Amino acid sequence: MFTQLTLDIALKDSFTFDNFVAGDSQLLIDLLKNKNPKIEKQIYIWGAAHTGKTHLLQALCQYHSELHAKKNIKLSYLPLKQLIDFSPEIFQGQEIMDICCIDDVQLLKDKSHWQEALFDLINRCREAGTRLIISANQPPAEINIELKDLVSRLQWGPIFKLNELSDNNKHQALQQRAQCRGFDLEDNVASYLLNNCNRNIADLFSVLDTLDKAQLQQHRRLTIPFVKLVLEALK
Repeated sequence: MFTQLTLDIALKDSFTFDNFVAGDSQLLIDLLKNKNPKIEKQIYIWGAAHTGKTHLLQALCQYHSELHAKKNIKLSYLPLKQLIDFSPEIFQGQEIMDICCIDDVQLLKDKSHWQEALFDLINRCREAGTRLIISANQPPAEINIELKDLVSRLQWGPIFKLNELSDNNKHQALQQRAQCRGFDLEDNVASYLLNNCNRNIADLFSVLDTLDKAQLQQHRRLTIPFVKLVLEALK
């Protein structure tokens, strides 16, 4: 079961390993999915915005929740963007989890109490054998954390960088996203979106979601002429 928080924190059903285009990150995904108890207990994942960090952390929770459904596995997902205005006491007791995921640790800059709380949590997780998966937008030494001992702790396990997807990978991601929504995206339409929209993958997904709603409302197929009409209406 997932840790129940008093805040409105929920996992997105669309964030799964099945619809994550790995690109050059297959080794990381294999490591996250590995259920071997001797596997690395701490992993640090970093990358620019929209490279898939949140997707992977949530996919990890959903994957192991389903895989170990009968074993009542304990998992927690802590998005600091939603928690940073509250108390670092949220870290208390997280070491009893089987897997604890902490998203966006770069937000702890200039927040000494939060830094000390995370430092203590990492130590407790190491002692308890809890798998701790951490994400940030930069590697540990570059996120400007003032507590140097915490920077050291963040480097205890393997560090992986998520790179922006190539055009071919974005093309694949769009078609995969469309299949998850129940329709096929033709190659020429996917290429048109890549060449005529913001190339940020999050924005491309947003446009695709808008197009899907439009085709359902108007009972149309996603052809290039129809896509042009919808995109023009968005301007």
